[in-house]
Amino acid sequence: MGAAALGLAALGALAGCSGEEGGGDDRAPEDVLAEARATLDETSGVRLSLATDELPEGVLGVTEASGVATHEPGLAFEGSITVPLAGSEFEVPVVSVDGTVYAQIPLTPGWSEVDPSEYGAPDPATLLDPESGLSALLTETEDVVAGEAVRGGEGNRDVLTEYTGTVPGDAVAGVIPTASGDFDVVYTITDDGELRGAELTGAFYPGGDTLTYELELDDYGLEQEITAP
Repeated sequence: MGAAALGLAALGALAGCSGEEGGGDDRAPEDVLAEARATLDETSGVRLSLATDELPEGVLGVTEASGVATHEPGLAFEGSITVPLAGSEFEVPVVSVDGTVYAQIPLTPGWSEVDPSEYGAPDPATLLDPESGLSALLTETEDVVAGEAVRGGEGNRDVLTEYTGTVPGDAVAGVIPTASGDFDVVYTITDDGELRGAELTGAFYPGGDTLTYELELDDYGLEQEITAP
């Protein structure tokens, strides 16, 4: 479920809670985003997914990525990416450890070292890089506006607030390397400082076509040993 859908689901859940209030955060939005950055930077690992409905025609890029990303003992990722090749989409198992990305390439036995930039993708482990990954977007966001707080998540226990703003393309390039121009963003953040979702809309690929990537994160504090295949 994307960030927008998550917000709608939470609104529906709130409506059925017999007048239960969602709470909220009275701090400046920039302070909330800074806390969310620190929370993401300090966690041992998270489960994440990144997806877009459709790539512009002729663009080689990532339509989906999902898996576990860790900070400890170092930046690493284990999961899969989905890329369009020769008119079809392929889900490719991927492991990234110590700056090297390994993939099970379709029709090729075993694991191969790959350069993800050839597929319009970043090294997935760098999504948690404190300097240039997902968390860095939070404090690069400008003109931040807070929305209403609602309840949602598992058991309707979380208080979720959406924050909207814009992010420069050079910051987004840490997520999709060819991003350019300003991006509209919507974050979903819990009252205890966890970034749970984001929608980024802008020109991710050469040609200037606008599309949206949806990001979801959960299982903060996840610990998983990831090793090279």
